[in-house]
Amino acid sequence: MAKTTIVQLTDDLDGSKADRTVSFSLDSVGYEIDLSENNAAELEQSLAKYIEAARRVGGRAAAGPVRITRTSVAADSRAVRAWAASNGIRVSPRGRIRSDVVKQFEAANAA
Repeated sequence: MAKTTIVQLTDDLDGSKADRTVSFSLDSVGYEIDLSENNAAELEQSLAKYIEAARRVGGRAAAGPVRITRTSVAADSRAVRAWAASNGIRVSPRGRIRSDVVKQFEAANAA
């Protein structure tokens, strides 16, 4: 039996289709929000002047003026684990999923 798992993100602000999950932190508290490209760009623009004036305290170098982590729709860990199990690939039920498994999942589910 074949099984297909589809992950669809909904924009947490306006209920439209979300394109990505945006991660950020404020006062040592981490947050994630699913956003469309338009709303993500608006968030990035809103934060840009504060980030430009701020001091970096760690983490990886940002690709642009705003450091916001992008998580692809395909990287949803539950979907990856379900896909891996249905394809006979062993993955831990918790924790990080090996990058080669995520790449296989993304290749198998490319739209």
